[in-house]
Amino acid sequence: MTYDDPKHLHTYMTECAAEAARVARGVPADRLGDSTHCTDWDVRALVNHWVLYTSHGLEHRALRKQLPEELTARDFTADPDWPADYAAQLDRAVAAWADPAAWEGEVDLGMAKMPAAQIASMVIKEMAVHGWDVATATGQKFRISDDAARFVLHVVDEHGDLYRQYDGFADPVPVPDDAPVFDRALASSGRDPKLGH
Repeated sequence: MTYDDPKHLHTYMTECAAEAARVARGVPADRLGDSTHCTDWDVRALVNHWVLYTSHGLEHRALRKQLPEELTARDFTADPDWPADYAAQLDRAVAAWADPAAWEGEVDLGMAKMPAAQIASMVIKEMAVHGWDVATATGQKFRISDDAARFVLHVVDEHGDLYRQYDGFADPVPVPDDAPVFDRALASSGRDPKLGH
């Protein structure tokens, strides 16, 4: 399996976006104030982070635009129709990355530049890992194919040290060698897969 082919990456992006949209539709409005296993974040804060970076952020990266402050400060969950809006924004983001030009060159993040494919890979990982966070906090399951899970595991392993520097990941959680691929990806990111079972 190759992890830098835009066609494969776009396939994983499309799959994870569809599952993220499904999980979003299953978030009960009365659970937004509930706590989560993500330190200091309730469901509302987790959802807002997830929506901002995996849909708006993903599209802006493809178009080489900075995220406006209005978006970074918005409470997306204040609108009762936020799951539908998120799904529509995910569709726009995935469509923006369907353009082969989006994968070329680098993306300027403001404080650093990174290859476009690397940025896309990291956001796909965010879709899946934070999607699992949201699903777990609201009594749902986040399901992706083994191929997509292997890709997420690859990204987690490749960038784990960087995420841990910024407290994005906790220390890896031990799991059996024969654990499902997505469980291994979650464990490598410092999440306990048993929480979602």
